Amino acid sequence: MEDDPLDAVLVQSALEAGGILCTTSRVDSRDAFVAALELGGIDLVLSDFSLPAFDGLSAIEIVRARWPDLPVILVSGTLGEELAIDSLRSGATDYVLKGRLARLVPAVRRAMEEVEERAGNRRTEKALLESEQRLRIIFTESPLGIALVGGDGRPVLTNLALQKMLGYTGEELSRMPFADFTAANDCVADSRLHQQPVQGLRANYQIEKRYLRKDGEAFWARLSVSAGLEAEEHADFAIGMFEDITERRHLEAQFIEAQKLEVIGQLAAGVAHDFNNLLAVIMGCSDFIALNLASDSPMQKDAEEIRHASERAARLTQQLLVFSCKQTVHPVVLNLNTVVQEMDKMLRRLVDENIEITVIPGKSLGHIMADSGYIGQVLMNLVVNARDAMPYGGRLAIATADVTLDDNDALARPGATPGDYVMLRVADTGTGMTNEVKARLFEAFFTTKPSGKGTGLGLATCQTIVQQSGGHILVESEIGKGTTFRIFFPRVERPLDAAAKPAQTGPLPRGTETVLLVEDEPSVRHLAARVLQGQGYEVLSATNGRDGLQVARGHSGSPIRLVVTDVIMPLMDGRVMAEWLKTAYPDLKVLFTSGYPDDAIAHHGVLEEGVEFLPKPYTPATLARIVREMLDR
Repeated sequence: MEDDPLDAVLVQSALEAGGILCTTSRVDSRDAFVAALELGGIDLVLSDFSLPAFDGLSAIEIVRARWPDLPVILVSGTLGEELAIDSLRSGATDYVLKGRLARLVPAVRRAMEEVEERAGNRRTEKALLESEQRLRIIFTESPLGIALVGGDGRPVLTNLALQKMLGYTGEELSRMPFADFTAANDCVADSRLHQQPVQGLRANYQIEKRYLRKDGEAFWARLSVSAGLEAEEHADFAIGMFEDITERRHLEAQFIEAQKLEVIGQLAAGVAHDFNNLLAVIMGCSDFIALNLASDSPMQKDAEEIRHASERAARLTQQLLVFSCKQTVHPVVLNLNTVVQEMDKMLRRLVDENIEITVIPGKSLGHIMADSGYIGQVLMNLVVNARDAMPYGGRLAIATADVTLDDNDALARPGATPGDYVMLRVADTGTGMTNEVKARLFEAFFTTKPSGKGTGLGLATCQTIVQQSGGHILVESEIGKGTTFRIFFPRVERPLDAAAKPAQTGPLPRGTETVLLVEDEPSVRHLAARVLQGQGYEVLSATNGRDGLQVARGHSGSPIRLVVTDVIMPLMDGRVMAEWLKTAYPDLKVLFTSGYPDDAIAHHGVLEEGVEFLPKPYTPATLARIVREMLDR
């Protein structure tokens, strides 16, 4: 801004002489000045102080109002000290007298450096602001809980995720030390670790611990803590990151449980064969002892105790196999009332006289598809647990009923779907359970009974059996008010299977036919032969499949009508032997037996439909009845 062209040339020359190459545009009026600025591309304003129709202070005012970062240097012939001060106060970057143009180049360089510095500061401030905004977004929107924790253990600042995780507001959390919502067992270790980064002893640490929500519910979280270092001294605060790992811990526990059950299943499967053979002999011999004793003999009770102990041992083996999925369920269409009725007397023997049992069968009850033996096992386990929950007596009610679950009912029952069900209800007036016990109720090997009084497999096995039948279990319990189990089996619209009809009672059936008995275990072979011979049959014994073929070929008496054979034997198994025999005797009937778990004999084909199979351990009565039944077909 200069009204004298000659002075403008002098200024241009001074800049060039000082090494500042630039393009200049000279104006000498307000309008021209504003127009040039609005056109853009101006990096520096050099303005005379006094012009005929304009002045330097007015120019400064215009620039500062609209282009605040543009430097303005006053270049004047006469500028007193007072005017110079006023110009600087008005926003001039500097002033230079025309008589001292040697100062112009340093003043221009200094002004441009200040412009660049301010631009750099603005970039830094913008980057800092953007960084703060990003950090704020991370802090507020992060799915992980975040807290700034002071040296006293109080969270100074918390994000929304942590507040939701714990159920408290940020203000509430700021007044609470972490110990207030940390599970008691984890407080000491966590407090000790928290002090280490605060005291500068370590930079960070991680720990998995349990926290307590505002409603008292416990959950697992992974806590990562880093020191908030602001200087070389100790940290003023620590930064905590919280990840809810409750589901992960639950899955880990399930995985460990599955591994444990797999080991148990392998162990149970390994010993099941030999153990079932031994139990078959014990059960059979105890029956023979009871038959040969007078009805009033004091030894009858001993024989009965032996029989009951062997039955319990057989059920325990079966529980292990069922729960570890080594035993196959054989479902049939049955009436739940029939199962309850058949077990009524045995269940009453299980409980003490001070417990009153009431059975309420449902009228016109629908049918279910299930394994009657396993359903009986479920009922027995529930009754035994109810008995143990009423050491001083009480009431036990067993009821059945048809029920229909709608969508709302299904939502309230984990694992349930809407539909028609047959319900089995077992309710007692015992001690009841805490919520903690209910949460672990179906966990394998979990028991509240004294050592030696329970295996912890009963309810776990019940759940497995019910789930294999397509059903689910609902448990209601309250301390001091008893427990109610409701088991829901899907209802089926099909007639009863023959296998679900009541078992025969009375004297054992007899016969005179010839039976080939093939069994590699001597004690079981001798027992089975004794049972069948005692019922009048002619029994041919063999120790394995190859021996069975030789015995059959060498037999010259009455034709062999039935083969009772073990499945897995040395030299030749029962299925191969049976196929060879049936080529020579097409009408021959075959009954397979085995003490191995189902998954071990399934590939032998003896579990296929239409194949007769008798699992060990079996009783003399069971063997005698099934032999007679097969021969009469």
